[in-house]
Amino acid sequence: QVQLVESGGGLVQAGGSLTLSCTASGGISEFTVLGWYRQAPGMERELVAEINVSGSSWYRDSVKGRFTISGDNTRTTSYLQMNSLKPEDTAIYYCAACAAFCVLNDERLISWGQGTQVTVSS
Repeated sequence: QVQLVESGGGLVQAGGSLTLSCTASGGISEFTVLGWYRQAPGMERELVAEINVSGSSWYRDSVKGRFTISGDNTRTTSYLQMNSLKPEDTAIYYCAACAAFCVLNDERLISWGQGTQVTVSS
């Protein structure tokens, strides 16, 4: 059973930066990708970025050039560096573990974290 714990959310002004962290424990061999989803009020949950154990990554278009996902060599930690934040980035951000890139098939999703709130004020 993969367990994920996020940290690093908070309130920031537009144009500011935040870094989210995700730590995985248990069932490490079950996943090869750690990623970040977000869900804004009244909106569907959407995949923001993900990275696999080889360092290959994917970003949704709206965050390209502003967000950077990274992981450490233990495969158990993922970071999401968010720069030039916009009010539309306001959401609950969830760490996710996937068997392979979830952007290709969301049935590869194995586990979610509890989420961390990111609020960007204008």
